[in-house]
Amino acid sequence: MDILSIIKQEHRTVSAMLDEIKDCEPEDERIDELARTIEKELSAHLAVEERLFYSQLRDRTEDEDEQVDMFEAYTEHEVARHLMELLQSGRKRDEQFKAELLVLGESVRHHVQEEESKIFAIARELMDQDELEDLGEKWEKAKQRLMSRSSSNGRRGSSRKKAAGGGGRSKKSLGRKKDSASALTSVD
Repeated sequence: MDILSIIKQEHRTVSAMLDEIKDCEPEDERIDELARTIEKELSAHLAVEERLFYSQLRDRTEDEDEQVDMFEAYTEHEVARHLMELLQSGRKRDEQFKAELLVLGESVRHHVQEEESKIFAIARELMDQDELEDLGEKWEKAKQRLMSRSSSNGRRGSSRKKAAGGGGRSKKSLGRKKDSASALTSVD
């Protein structure tokens, strides 16, 4: 399966979980499980996407508008990480916690819409079908390894709190953060 199809499929999976939050009352026990699952899935998705997909596009993009689109996509990932950190705070599951989950959902939906239109268009322009297929295979292996590693370590798939900060980054350093996702490139 090509990388664009995989990304789209993962978008639908996370979106469905985020939609389920709307039906929960703030104190509903399902919110805890949904929040944990969303955080695990989304953290892995963002890490693999940046290492295998965005890095390829970022290094090839020369058009100024496309570069802006890439920076916007990276920035939206940082916003999602920040919102997920709020969810990991361990505080009471209340109206505020549900509101933060809903804001995460709105942010993710906006990002998905932009990514599937703008970033996918850049990918189709800069990559041929064989390359998209190859990246899809690498994605599946990297994601599987990351998910099994996070499960076996008892972690929830994200050790990116340090990476979530930071202000101005150069084009070359953007998206090349050293963290638990760095091991993903060993699939090459």
